Amino acid sequence: MGKTIIRGGRLIDGAARKADPTDILVIDGVIAEVGPPGFPAPDDAVLFDAAGTILHPGLVNGHTHGMGNLCKGQSDRFTLELLWTGAHEMLDHQTTELKYLNAYLGAVEMVLKGCTTAYDLTFGVPFATTDDLIAIGRAYEDAGMRAVLAPMIADLSFYEAIPGLFDALPPRLQQIAAVTDRKGPEAVLGAMKHALDNWTLDTERVRLGVAPTIPLHCTDELIVGSARLARDYGVVLHSHVAESKTQAVSAFKLWGKTITAHIDDLGLIGPDFTVAHGVWLDDDDMRRLADKGASVSHNAGSNMRLGSGIADARRMLELGVNLAIGTDSANCADNQNMYEAMRYASMVSNVRGPDYTRWLTTPEIIKAATVGGAYATGFSKIGTIAPGFNADIVFLDLKSVNWMPVNEPSNQMVLTEDGTGVKHVMVGGDLVVKDGRHTRCDMDALAAKVEAAHARLAELNAPAKAIAPAFEACVGSFCMGLSRHPYHIERYATFSCT
Repeated sequence: MGKTIIRGGRLIDGAARKADPTDILVIDGVIAEVGPPGFPAPDDAVLFDAAGTILHPGLVNGHTHGMGNLCKGQSDRFTLELLWTGAHEMLDHQTTELKYLNAYLGAVEMVLKGCTTAYDLTFGVPFATTDDLIAIGRAYEDAGMRAVLAPMIADLSFYEAIPGLFDALPPRLQQIAAVTDRKGPEAVLGAMKHALDNWTLDTERVRLGVAPTIPLHCTDELIVGSARLARDYGVVLHSHVAESKTQAVSAFKLWGKTITAHIDDLGLIGPDFTVAHGVWLDDDDMRRLADKGASVSHNAGSNMRLGSGIADARRMLELGVNLAIGTDSANCADNQNMYEAMRYASMVSNVRGPDYTRWLTTPEIIKAATVGGAYATGFSKIGTIAPGFNADIVFLDLKSVNWMPVNEPSNQMVLTEDGTGVKHVMVGGDLVVKDGRHTRCDMDALAAKVEAAHARLAELNAPAKAIAPAFEACVGSFCMGLSRHPYHIERYATFSCT
């Protein structure tokens, strides 16, 4: 790859709230030196002119679902549980080629908007084979991104996971919801192990993780086996924990304790483990995570979109939890814009209460979207622009209206930048975005493929779409009833529990 000297740019220092002129030497995709303008560089270094730009580390999306990128904007009012009822409508009939296209579409969007690494809880067992996962990994490679692919695994259905839900369905819907091809924990873990044993992609770019998708959807055997498998292979773990009040109440009905306490008792929590969402974590939950070095991906946009509530990110940081930031899936976000995710994280922190001293600062949010995400993904050489780290660098155009004028760079990166100011993006020193255009992607051809795929899936999934309103009526009313049960922390100010 050779040597590149980046000159003329200003490097954001989030903690110091400044962006000083800085030059960067990159050798074979790795940052070799960061220093003042004009520091000596090797004679054979190629000049990269960054004049008129402000630089920051590539953003790390701490939680997304690559399988949802063909599903953006499909509904305007639905909860997490209603999202699950529509899963067949959105995700059925996905061939390996379509799984690749889903992931590729999202990856192109992310890198165009300054994100260079994603933690993707992708198609799970039995919906993704090893060949499927390798194809999804190649989508990220082809788009020029890094990724952790953690297929969502489960051995219980959604209708079994929520206590009493299946029995509340009328007989006609019970017949449709009944599990007829159950995969037990041994089969599910065996498929995951096969993927780990047969992974062929460069793990410095795309690697696997293990994601028991939602603890309520997993038997204890699957949770214990997931933890053991991940640690045997040295990969990371991820799960949706305490995302909605329905989940939180269901855990007490099933186990007499919080979801976090249950999975901690089963050995799932450790420094390799990430909680997605964590809206309904209490102090004991957060202490368990902090004491074992675990992470939470704060997905504020999705939490608002699905009406799940507002996670207490300030308390997480106070207790020592590593905080990352994620967009969540395009079918509940509805985009893959990490700048928007950062801005949402700031705004929801503010509306938790009038004590402004407890609101997240923009430097804290930048750290979560870079360093915090790097820790959660297990990529140890990303998220920071410093010697020894991969040259994953975003260049924002100071001629963009977002940066006219430059007042306080940290504030503007979180509160003003919206992705339209992204001029260039490097990943491992490779220029993946140049002058606002993806250097590897034919956008016209991609648009044609996406439209054709959308039309085909709409035809194939029409029967599932037709029955969806009946499921929505039953599931919606049942889960609203569960959510009115008292819980020891309340984050719906307008919800009555009487």
